[in-house]
Amino acid sequence: MRSSQFKSGLEKAPHRSLLYALGLTREEMERPLIGVVNSANEVVPGHIHLNTIAEAVKAGIRMAGGTPMTFPVIGVCDGLAMNHAGMHYSLVSREIIADSIEIMAMAHPFDALVCIPNCDKVVPGMLMAMLRLNIPAVIVSGGPMLAGNTPEGSCDLIDVFEAVGKFKRGDIGQERLDELEENACPGCGSCSGMFTANSMNCLSESVGLGLPGNGTIPAISAKRVRLAKKAGMRVMDLLAKNIRPRDIVTEKSLENAVTMDMALGCSTNTVLHLPAVFAEAGLPLTLDIFDAVSRKTPNLCKLSPAGHHYLDDLERAGGIPAVMSALAERGLLHLGVMTATGKTLGENLSDLKARVKNDDVIRAKTPYANEGGIAILRGNLAPDGAVVKQSAVAPSMMRHAGPARVFDGEEAANAAILGGEIKPGDVVVIRYEGPQGGPGMREMLSPTSNIMGMGLGETVALVTDGRFSGGTRGAAIGHVSPEAADGGPIGLVRDGDIIEVDIPARKLEMRVDAKELETRRAAFVPQKKEIASPLLRRYASLVKSAAQGAVYKDPAAR
Repeated sequence: MRSSQFKSGLEKAPHRSLLYALGLTREEMERPLIGVVNSANEVVPGHIHLNTIAEAVKAGIRMAGGTPMTFPVIGVCDGLAMNHAGMHYSLVSREIIADSIEIMAMAHPFDALVCIPNCDKVVPGMLMAMLRLNIPAVIVSGGPMLAGNTPEGSCDLIDVFEAVGKFKRGDIGQERLDELEENACPGCGSCSGMFTANSMNCLSESVGLGLPGNGTIPAISAKRVRLAKKAGMRVMDLLAKNIRPRDIVTEKSLENAVTMDMALGCSTNTVLHLPAVFAEAGLPLTLDIFDAVSRKTPNLCKLSPAGHHYLDDLERAGGIPAVMSALAERGLLHLGVMTATGKTLGENLSDLKARVKNDDVIRAKTPYANEGGIAILRGNLAPDGAVVKQSAVAPSMMRHAGPARVFDGEEAANAAILGGEIKPGDVVVIRYEGPQGGPGMREMLSPTSNIMGMGLGETVALVTDGRFSGGTRGAAIGHVSPEAADGGPIGLVRDGDIIEVDIPARKLEMRVDAKELETRRAAFVPQKKEIASPLLRRYASLVKSAAQGAVYKDPAAR
């Protein structure tokens, strides 16, 4: 056992003395020691209940003959960090989470791990660590929040963000705004739409590192507690069989994950996180792969913000296994890949008798579109690529051309949108918000929500080298690469330049004469922000482009 490094033999008597100090018995020390990575805290709604999940995981480990040992990691709530300086730290936390798990699991060599995340950067951070360490491991999330309810119908956090613009415009009053504030988020769990947290939890299940049900069983359900117990038991079986994360994550399971991403209509942040996760297994995932898979994968689901369904609707419709079954019938999945159950994907779907139970939620026979939820755009504005959640774009905005309204940061753009300065037909350009330039690549949920709330969602596009919340909808094109701070063409755009967005043609262009662009480039000096935080300075110096998953540069290449 790996844990023998710090518990077995004469020379480890001092180590055992410290384990006795924890209250462990000799019998517990002799069993496999399983690290339980718990991201519980009292700040994030998705994490407030994770101690309950951790206790269930520990029970499962003990039932299967192991000794659980819990340790924590940090977790940022993107909703609470949104639209202020805190958002600079959200993406940064992903690397810190992965690194901190590596530190704990190497300093205390556990035999296996169970990782318990729930929110945006915690899920990919834990997946990265699992693949980096490559010891038997299972991930089990805290599960999605239920949708909120008001007399006007179901709602979620995005309705509150968009209500700000509606209130400013005079479409709703204080009473309605208060009602949404108090009811949109009814309790614990990751916010109830197909936002980034739920996207990554569903894709953890899709790639085989989470058990069936990981992505969709509600946080408040006893079924979620039972799933956590099963995860504890399953990791012991994976340890006995020596099945490791890189045995599960292969080129074929990578393609399965991207296919599911497109079918589900997941967050554009998956285009940052999946490349970072798979890079830990030495598997390259480029923007070209995303686009190629998108072109052949039908969009079967439209959950909030793209549609009116929520994660609990998807669970009742059959969950991720039902979506995978529908894709398997079309020959779009590799069924022979290994999963955390110890069985292949095909065996799992057969055992579960996976099927679609609601054709309105999972449109297996009549897809919303013949292409997947995400599209990759390129052109003279984004030579290395840009990302759009095309499943959440109004048909009238799939092609759009209009004058640029340029802002060097989110705050100025927000003020202009809420101040009524943005007119129908405009293209809002927000730059110096990329991984380096932000730094930290802030999410632009407030500007996109304010555009919707101000009634401009079907007439105004937004283009940024920053990124978006999974809750963003509309013609929102992000991850423009190279970013402005790295000398990208988005830094050359001027007010009034005509920006052309053509999603079906995968094109993002500024209609500016090539000679004029050369003149602008010759005089262009990217802005350099004063960065007070040592952490953010370090991050800005190390991080790669969004087109490469915003991972750290290889030390040999620095």
